[in-house]
Amino acid sequence: MKIHRSIGAVAGLLTAMTLITACAASTDPVAEEAEASTEEAAPAAESFKVGLSWNEKNIALVQAWQDYMQQLAEEEDLNVEWVINVADNDPSRQASNIEDLINQEVDVIIARAEDSAAIGASIRAADAAGIPFITFDRASSTDQPTVHVGGDSYDQALTTGNELASILTAAGVTGQCIELQGALTDVNALNRSKGFADVDAESDAFEIITQVPTEWNPDLFLSGATNALRANPDANCMIIASDFALPSVQSALEGANKWAATGEDNHIWFATQDVFPEAYVAMKAGFIDVGTTYDAYAHAQELVRVLGALIEGADPGCGPDGCLAKGRVATPDTVDSLENLWSRDYNPDGTKK
Repeated sequence: MKIHRSIGAVAGLLTAMTLITACAASTDPVAEEAEASTEEAAPAAESFKVGLSWNEKNIALVQAWQDYMQQLAEEEDLNVEWVINVADNDPSRQASNIEDLINQEVDVIIARAEDSAAIGASIRAADAAGIPFITFDRASSTDQPTVHVGGDSYDQALTTGNELASILTAAGVTGQCIELQGALTDVNALNRSKGFADVDAESDAFEIITQVPTEWNPDLFLSGATNALRANPDANCMIIASDFALPSVQSALEGANKWAATGEDNHIWFATQDVFPEAYVAMKAGFIDVGTTYDAYAHAQELVRVLGALIEGADPGCGPDGCLAKGRVATPDTVDSLENLWSRDYNPDGTKK
């Protein structure tokens, strides 16, 4: 089954297929009588071939994404045949892998780009072949795909910031917060910083007293946090753009004698983003007060919803930035109540616990 990239073309073709199927379903009276007298298994529906191009699979998050996609597609009764390849962090290899998917005449291509600019060439190639293209997690910075599916990074920060404000208010504390930003060239980092700033502007519970860009470099998380703590000895709160670099931040806090669980005198109120495995452990122990998940399950759920819409020839109803899945707020009291939390349920090698 071949479908076209544009939603309108997808809808047209799928409508035509529906009419053909409806005509084929009409039988003569003899056949109808035979069907009534015997129960025969209906032939299996034609599978929908989905090409899934990973940039790499070196982290548990990617395996969780894939497992959840396959699980949810099956639960939604989507008859999907998955064709999966991995580029091992090589943009040229990913381009070749996607070309291979095009040559296999898959019905849809999903790709997590190694290079957000280079993926544009693959989007154009798929478009020329009439194959819809879904960018996943990482949006293209050049050519636009049929649909982008990812996480809502602005909402992540907004929900974390609001929960932090509630926690501080309940504790009778006014937060003086150091913010460790991500790379200022990354839209997700900018969205998160904006979300925190918007809560700061509307709430009296905390104030961001300094911002430290890190370029997503763990070494800069360490040096930036260390220098900010020295320059702001009265800081009692820290906000970080992602907890993938938590070990670096922990080292800085230990050096300042501020790595302590909630309730201890030297505890620094701590808000984070993503709740990666290290942060899950730290949150359970009370070192992190709140975070919003970078939610592999929710991302996969949205991806399968979009895929189902394409199969049905429907508009998936995405916003201007794509179909974005929201994370879930986690605290030490609630983190284990969140179902399908990949950072708790997967080992570092990607195997399920």
